[in-house]
Amino acid sequence: MTDKTMTADEVVSRLHSGMTLGIGGWGSRRKPMALVRALLRSDLTDLTVVSYGGPDVGMLAAAGRIRKLVAAFVTLDSIPLEPHYRAARESGAFELMEVDEGMFMWGLRAAANRLPFLPVRAGIGSDVMRVNPGLRTVTSPYDDGETFVAMPALRLDAALVHVNRADRLGNGQYLGPDPYFDDLFCEAADAAYVSCERIVDTAELTKEAPPQSLLVKRLSVTGVVEAPGGAHFTSCAPDHGRDEDFQRLYATTPWAEFAERFLAGDEEAYRSAVRNWQEEQG
Repeated sequence: MTDKTMTADEVVSRLHSGMTLGIGGWGSRRKPMALVRALLRSDLTDLTVVSYGGPDVGMLAAAGRIRKLVAAFVTLDSIPLEPHYRAARESGAFELMEVDEGMFMWGLRAAANRLPFLPVRAGIGSDVMRVNPGLRTVTSPYDDGETFVAMPALRLDAALVHVNRADRLGNGQYLGPDPYFDDLFCEAADAAYVSCERIVDTAELTKEAPPQSLLVKRLSVTGVVEAPGGAHFTSCAPDHGRDEDFQRLYATTPWAEFAERFLAGDEEAYRSAVRNWQEEQG
């Protein structure tokens, strides 16, 4: 057992252009935004991004870092369609594999279990097969003879997730209402990096919540980053809600202007820029 703590920039130094990167969370909920911002400070590009998309996808798409996106949706939740993602997609900036939410989950599960695919009913009778001509079907070898979509494994070179608490060994704990499949992202990846609101001693993890909340296991985690507010502006319940005012600013500001004001420096510069903006709003 070793201390796996590192900085966000150290995480990004282990990534490389052209890799397949999974990003946990869901829409505009518990996204590892501090890690995404660190990635944006790097020169990494040509990424295949696998995500239940939110502003993580929007920012990477607007910055021209995505070659291919695998997603079930890209949303800000209270703003139904992520506008920076939409602009990039409408301009044909990257390739898209859009699948059903359940298909996406089974793709992660197949990868986590080192299977080439898993059969799913989701997608049968829909346009998902038309818009993804590479998908195949499989017939049950048993008496039922049912036809399923053969959802390919969503194997990841690396995964980024954000949780409420973690220890230095890589055990990650969520305290909110939904784990958002972050454990599957970690298990589907060759390397997984967990940011958290607070690093605590291992014994402290079960004082706030039961052992069932420890879905992210140290065996599947490569590095741990303490990043208070590291999900901002997305929510990280119960530590903080979504910053709706700032999210509206992000959604309505041209990307270059937003990036220059809020993303030009390190994480401390980002927090300072956000505080200055909040003070301007009164």
